Amino acid sequence: MMELNLSRVDYLQVGVTSQKSTKLFPGAVGKTQRIVVGDQDGLLQCLQMKKGDAQVIFKAVSPKGITRVELGGPVGGARERVFLSTGSEIKGFTKKGKNFLSFDTNLSEPIQSMFVEGADLFTCGNYVYNHYKDCKDTNYFLSADKISDVLCLPMEKNDDITPVLACQDRVLRVLQDAELLYEVEVPGPPVVLQLYGKEAGEEGNEILYGTSDGRVGLVQIGRFAPSHRWELPNEKRNGGVLSLDNFDITADGVLDLIVGRDDGLVEIYSYDEAEEPVQRFNHTLSESVTSVQGGCVATPGYDEIVCTTYAGWVLGLTSEQQTKGMGPSEVVITAAASSKIDSLKQELDNLQVKVSSEREKYQQSAGSKTAISAVSGFNINDKFVLNREDASYTLSLELQLPIDNVLLQSDVPIDLLDVEKNSAVVSYSACNPEEGNYLLATYRCQANTTRLELKIRSIEGQYGTLQAYVTPRVQPKTCQVKQYNIKPLSLHQRTHVFDDNRPLNTVKLTGQFSLAEMHSWVSFCLPELPERTPPGETITFHFMSTFLDTLLECVYSKGEAVFRSDNISTISILKDVLTKEATKKKIRLDISYDINDESIAYTLNLIHPRLEYQLLLAKKVQLIDALKELQVHEEDLTFMSPEYRQILEEADALQAEFKRQPCHLERLYGMITDLYIDKFKFKGVNVKGKVPALLEVLDNYDLQTLVEFFNTSA
Repeated sequence: MMELNLSRVDYLQVGVTSQKSTKLFPGAVGKTQRIVVGDQDGLLQCLQMKKGDAQVIFKAVSPKGITRVELGGPVGGARERVFLSTGSEIKGFTKKGKNFLSFDTNLSEPIQSMFVEGADLFTCGNYVYNHYKDCKDTNYFLSADKISDVLCLPMEKNDDITPVLACQDRVLRVLQDAELLYEVEVPGPPVVLQLYGKEAGEEGNEILYGTSDGRVGLVQIGRFAPSHRWELPNEKRNGGVLSLDNFDITADGVLDLIVGRDDGLVEIYSYDEAEEPVQRFNHTLSESVTSVQGGCVATPGYDEIVCTTYAGWVLGLTSEQQTKGMGPSEVVITAAASSKIDSLKQELDNLQVKVSSEREKYQQSAGSKTAISAVSGFNINDKFVLNREDASYTLSLELQLPIDNVLLQSDVPIDLLDVEKNSAVVSYSACNPEEGNYLLATYRCQANTTRLELKIRSIEGQYGTLQAYVTPRVQPKTCQVKQYNIKPLSLHQRTHVFDDNRPLNTVKLTGQFSLAEMHSWVSFCLPELPERTPPGETITFHFMSTFLDTLLECVYSKGEAVFRSDNISTISILKDVLTKEATKKKIRLDISYDINDESIAYTLNLIHPRLEYQLLLAKKVQLIDALKELQVHEEDLTFMSPEYRQILEEADALQAEFKRQPCHLERLYGMITDLYIDKFKFKGVNVKGKVPALLEVLDNYDLQTLVEFFNTSA
């Protein structure tokens, strides 16, 4: 298989960009393609590369930021018309820049995503989907959860118009007219959709999806039911998927899959004989990749991947060799590259003169008595996402400007975990938990860092707010504060399966509360729930704990709510928080519960493998220093047991893993302690005085002994 070598070439920088805001016009064989890009400043630009420089073909300015750019044309024909969404308006331009369409949808919420197929226009706000035919409203659908993306299966291969919505509650909603045909469950919250190949596969019904937790999958949308073809797991814990495209960059006659992620990673996958993706190439940029498009842009005959980053960089990963080597140490720069260097130097000189001039003006105006202090505003692209693999939250902060420092403050206990790709220097300040301040940490970033990624693990049952104070490298100094809610059951994520055969504990609440009030209380307790109350008289949600794999079912309607879980601590936390919220509203709740004693042993069995592994890891790490000292004094280590020799061989990996999860063991001890207290709390017995005896049992851990301790204590 041919090795893939692609080189980065920067073309230009526009304003901050949204997802899917860059497209390539279709091009003739042997000719370069035009780039069309829209930014959040409202500027649409069509560009053509000539001799390494980006030349503007046409520009169009909108008063509001551009959220999406799509290409359209006749069904089955060339897509040579540009459509953009800005606020609640859709605008259309020909390839020469003529504005042929200005359509105000009059929607109450701004358009976040859209798709164009022939004379049909599909738009989505946060919750509302609209279908327009020749700019006339045809269909409407209210989604139960936030919509991230939309597309329609190709009409030339499908008799019916079949739109597909990617929704935050881990489903793809397949529509027919204004009705929901069925839902497709996917492993994570889908963020982006893309037709598979040029025409959605042979039958025109295959679509690719990318999720916020970094997975990519292919699903076949059948007439009555879906079929999952393959899924790429995110084993390396890379960033969430923001953009997808199909393009034959390997020149083997088969379209390759191009993936752009929010941690700056661009990946290229080819397909093997079983039509499953195999990675061929990856390249890391320093910013989120909002768009990827395959084509031929700079030089005829040389294919490339055009990427757009959040900060507005439009760049190419090209197959064209950028330098010509003459020997082991000698490199000759091409004439085109040399010309570009000269023009960049000239541009830099001009900018320095302009900066000096503006600085002088600022100094003069700052000294006057009528001077007004001007603080420059800046956008922050932030995400706070729960990771299933290690039950932690990833907080990513991205600016168009370099970050100077980020100060984290929390009023609840949280752990900061190590992130390998984080080069910032962290320092901790003393805190006083009695004043509600549990964490004060400062991350000082290296020069030109525009993106910072942090990992956080919370403790269920303890809830509050995490605040991030973000300061960029600008003068005068300015700062923005971002707030993130740490919820009572923060380590739970939405799922669509529930096992009724598990030993379940039930708590039932009745009272004079409305459906909307109960929904607001439940969404206060649990993540991944829609802000709006979903339609219907009865609402059902299922959750799974990312830490223990225990389940939770929430079923509520006006005046009644029932919660079932195999973990008694989950039920206890929910009961306490919901009672507190109802008391704030002066609503009286009648509470009844049914505790299944078998659930205790079941939960302890779920904790067992994790606890056993952490105890063994801690024991191995404790032995490393002593074994290394022996290694220094003894040349021959054959007298050691194979187990000790293996610990020495894996010392670095063991210490790194222990450092990554510093409080894992304490967390597991805490969960078992809470389980013990909660079991007897429902029986009206206070066993806090017996906790030292429980910790003694844990120090000499044996599962059977622990289960007996739970059963005999009273």
